[in-house]
Amino acid sequence: MHLANKRHFFIIFLTLAILSSAAAQQEVPLTRILFIFDASNSMNGVWEAKPKIDVATRLLSQALDSLRNVPDLQIGLRVYGHEKNYLHGQDCDDTQLKVPIGFKTVGAIKSSLKSLKPKGTTPIAATLEKSGDDFPDCPRGDCRNIIILITDGIEECNGDPCAVSMALQKRGIVLKPFVIGIGLDLEFRESFECMGSFYDAINEKSFTNALGIVISQALNNTTAQVNLLDNAGEATETNINMTFYDQNTEHMVYNLVHTMNNRGNPDTLLLDPVHTYRIVAHTIPSREVDSVQITPGKHTVIGIPTPQGSLEFKMNGVNPDADKLIIIVRQTGTMNTLHVQSFSEIEKYIVGKYDLEIFTLPRTYINDVELTQSHTTTIQIPQPGVATFSKNGHGYGGIYVVRKNKLELVANLSRTKDRETLNLMPGEYIAVFRPIRAKESVFTVEQNFRVVSGSSVAVKLN
Repeated sequence: MHLANKRHFFIIFLTLAILSSAAAQQEVPLTRILFIFDASNSMNGVWEAKPKIDVATRLLSQALDSLRNVPDLQIGLRVYGHEKNYLHGQDCDDTQLKVPIGFKTVGAIKSSLKSLKPKGTTPIAATLEKSGDDFPDCPRGDCRNIIILITDGIEECNGDPCAVSMALQKRGIVLKPFVIGIGLDLEFRESFECMGSFYDAINEKSFTNALGIVISQALNNTTAQVNLLDNAGEATETNINMTFYDQNTEHMVYNLVHTMNNRGNPDTLLLDPVHTYRIVAHTIPSREVDSVQITPGKHTVIGIPTPQGSLEFKMNGVNPDADKLIIIVRQTGTMNTLHVQSFSEIEKYIVGKYDLEIFTLPRTYINDVELTQSHTTTIQIPQPGVATFSKNGHGYGGIYVVRKNKLELVANLSRTKDRETLNLMPGEYIAVFRPIRAKESVFTVEQNFRVVSGSSVAVKLN
């Protein structure tokens, strides 16, 4: 083995040894890797002065040796293009699971690789589709199923490898596949990038590097931190739930509440580098970043602008019913409900302007309330008064507030109660009532009254 290759695989082995020690201290998911190996006729071609098949099998075998004693790892091998000679006609079903996924399969895979004689065509889509059945039911209920495809050619059987790959990912069968291209023309790159993470091996060294990177991503979590940024670009925001989605499939991968560590810095996270993430910070309104990629062995810092200010409500005087009030919060100029806040709670919002609808009687509307960074904006409303309505029997009626010489309905009176009480905000009102037994409109009773904050008023509708 070349010295550079020895050094690279030693680094892989050392990393895996460290991870094995850490795995003994914490639960880790079972990782299952299916190597898909191209044994089509084109692998007879010369690459670096040797047949491609010889170089690829030798380097893959060396990498497999570093995986022999990795805990919580199962490996399998599927091959295509190895049975029927392309000169005798194209066989697009020439794909076979040579070594089923399991523990202690390195020796069997290496033996299978040595026996391969490149012959046939390249049915990548069909091979990927059948690989979906190569992963048995997960014994723990928590498995990472990964495909590593090693090929020197593109689809030759009119299939759509990208569509098949995406279908497998969306069904949750596999994570994003890895593709290592051996001496491929640049024009073929796009054919593989849509399938998953593509690595272009132009020589033995780059193939070894790519294989090491792919195996590292397949096996290792790596560190990252999320900086929730204030208006000054400082990572001061925290205690926000964050959802990490796989950007390709939209499956949820992690739900984590952001935390500051003992040093006052954003907490260090262990993330799976296989995924490309879309991260949503569940502020009000939410903020997100997409296309986040995590590099194995490198600490990744992810910034999300989430400047926030706080909103609280207070009432003049004492009102035991204040805690029952709710407030609809909307972004200024929109009608969509952004949040429903309890009167007794303090909530944080992204800095900006908001319109408020407070569920008093009548409703209280306050527009263009501006929230600023790290500041608590307090909305003070007057204490309501108490209006008690006594009626001459059951009937029909309502309470109206007088605004600009117009009546606005506040509440309908009960049809079945002779007496009822309402908490009303200070203002000028009119009560209108007609007894149910009165069959003429002339018997309608109209009563003007005023509500004063913190006071009571009796309204007789006789």
